[in-house]
Amino acid sequence: MKTIKDFVSVLGAPIRQAERPLIEDIASSWSVPLPDDFAEIAGAYGDVVISEFILLCGSRSLQPYSSQMGRLLAENPKVPHPVLPTPNGALLWGNTIEGDQLFLVPRANGQWTVSAFRRGWGDWHDTDLGFSDWLYLALTGKTATDWLPEWEPLPHPLEIID
Repeated sequence: MKTIKDFVSVLGAPIRQAERPLIEDIASSWSVPLPDDFAEIAGAYGDVVISEFILLCGSRSLQPYSSQMGRLLAENPKVPHPVLPTPNGALLWGNTIEGDQLFLVPRANGQWTVSAFRRGWGDWHDTDLGFSDWLYLALTGKTATDWLPEWEPLPHPLEIID
């Protein structure tokens, strides 16, 4: 599991201060314990667009984004999970500029792994990686994927969304 220290070289210094409790409050309102690494990273870097490509929701956008997109995705037969705040739902934590929706899916073993509805491919893509490991590998170009871009040299530029 990666920590904020691992992400400093990838995303620069954290842009948010003490927002992890706000992420945890959202999880509590949904009656679900979200993964610690998600709360930590989204609390430090959330509500940004990374390299003009990936939206990472944080304390400001997580609830409204999940609510708005969750309703739309509930009608899509290619998305095999309900979206939080629906009980036992997956966490919709962001998207790509190409409309791919990024999820954390709760698994039977208590872990949450990254999955994506890849809009351009029209399919569901599961991984066995947790949030921080997947995001770190994705942003450093060290994950085998053909649906993410080749990145410019690190650190990634961040566009703050307020």
